[in-house]
Amino acid sequence: MSKIEELIEKLCPDGVKYIELSKVCKLQNGFAFKSTLFKQSGEKILRISNIGKGELLQNNYICFDKNDYKENLNTYQVKHGDIVVAMSGATTGKIGYNYSNNVYYLNQRVGLFKPNEEVLNKRYLYHWLLGQSDNILHISEGSGAQPNLSSVKMMQLRIPVPPLAIQREIVQILDNFTELTAELTAELTAELTARKQQYEYYRDKLLTFEKPKIEWKTLEDLGDFYGGLTGKSKDDFKEGNANLISYMNVYKNPALDLNLTEKVKISPGEKQRKLEYCDVVFTGSSETPAECAMSSVVTQEPKEDYYLNSFCFIWRIKDKTIYNPNFLKHLFRSNELRKKLTKTASGVTRFNVSKIRMAKIEIPIPPLEIQDRIVNVLDNFDKICSDLEIGLPAEIEARQKQYEFYREKLLTFENRSATIFTDRQTDRQTDRQTDRQTDRAN
Repeated sequence: MSKIEELIEKLCPDGVKYIELSKVCKLQNGFAFKSTLFKQSGEKILRISNIGKGELLQNNYICFDKNDYKENLNTYQVKHGDIVVAMSGATTGKIGYNYSNNVYYLNQRVGLFKPNEEVLNKRYLYHWLLGQSDNILHISEGSGAQPNLSSVKMMQLRIPVPPLAIQREIVQILDNFTELTAELTAELTAELTARKQQYEYYRDKLLTFEKPKIEWKTLEDLGDFYGGLTGKSKDDFKEGNANLISYMNVYKNPALDLNLTEKVKISPGEKQRKLEYCDVVFTGSSETPAECAMSSVVTQEPKEDYYLNSFCFIWRIKDKTIYNPNFLKHLFRSNELRKKLTKTASGVTRFNVSKIRMAKIEIPIPPLEIQDRIVNVLDNFDKICSDLEIGLPAEIEARQKQYEFYREKLLTFENRSATIFTDRQTDRQTDRQTDRQTDRAN
């Protein structure tokens, strides 16, 4: 028999009470601060967009003078260990916990839970709330991306309230799960970071060539530049009949992912340029120069027709026998070449690549056998990084499911009453039972 089972048999042999949340906890709504007070620095403020996966994200600030308000704004502070809920928008029902020592001011449409800690452990409440996401969304009103959570309905949910000794034991078990997951995530993330740094180190070492030992030529001498799709309207992207390579496919992947495509309408006889084997595709514009001219290479022979979005462009090699496309995949993402590529972009709020400046960039042409050896080394490093990137979210998801399984097990109790508490007489009986439990806990 586990310690929890022993405690249940000893402290509540007839079962655990399911009590309306409002009877053991209060919910405080946030304050409607003026939007003009939001700044890039100042007091930290908590908005619905700041509630992440169980934690609070710090990226909103407010500047105000407390003397300008009749209200006591200290009552709207979210301190260490406090639990909040998003009451509207795309994050409706998301639960947050203040793990940090930061103090936030509670903005409107965010609710702050204030449990009666004589009968309800804060961390116990937090774990229970995380398991109520489906119920919370069910009682939210509205549809689409802007549902609204009713605080009244929220507080009508019924929470099992075993004695505090049982709550503390449950919290210890569930906290251990979350801590182990956090430790594993940190460990795998550190490993991934180290591998990526190792890959980048060897990539830049192996892709450093000296003149005149290795021949160098400009991009304009080696190939030609071509644009993406032209003359397309929004309707052409609704129900397409041809493969479209998106901007993000180019931006994220050193080797173009031909399995990750969107659709575009291409009419019979329409003259649009198709992607070819060994093409190097670049992003044409971005909000920062560092994100401009990101490269992606067609490293496999296309078996279908693929068209490029209009925000990217192609550099097509005239003689495809001089390069291994996988070598180009690494070369154009190397630090030294990236520095040269970003300098081809100019702008103020939006930066655009100059193909004229890019055409003057020189790149090395090592013998194919050297290219092949470099590709073999760097692809092995890249595979290790890719496996870690794939394994990291999979491992985290597995741990999360394990946590959710035990949370469901630990927070499901035999109810003292076979019926749902609805009438006043039952509510009065529940209140008396809660009072007795509070006396025992004290």
